[in-house]
Amino acid sequence: MPKVETIEQFIAMVESNEHDKAIEKFYTTDASMQENQAEPRVGRDNLVANEKNTLLKVKSLVSKCIRPYFVNGDHVAIQWYFKFEWKNGTVSEIEEIAWQNWQDELINSEKFFYDPKQFTGL
Repeated sequence: MPKVETIEQFIAMVESNEHDKAIEKFYTTDASMQENQAEPRVGRDNLVANEKNTLLKVKSLVSKCIRPYFVNGDHVAIQWYFKFEWKNGTVSEIEEIAWQNWQDELINSEKFFYDPKQFTGL
């Protein structure tokens, strides 16, 4: 079960738009991420590379945890708000729920639930 301090550090790093660094620091080496019903991406290095690739397309980004988040043993649910201003001039505002499975102090798997219609400009 993750400590509250660890979850708070993770949230602070994401809110500082250090998404790739948060993955490096808070995910297991064999971690997976899944977008809605898509195939999961597996492996921390792969997750970091995917995040860096996304960030390369972004002109500006707002990342905000909509509190409270919920913890039940090794499971954490966080509601996020993101505003992406893409380099192509479009803007996407999304809200999503991140459902995380932690192993001690690291995230082992994460699934995002959101309406894909929120994404424009990709």
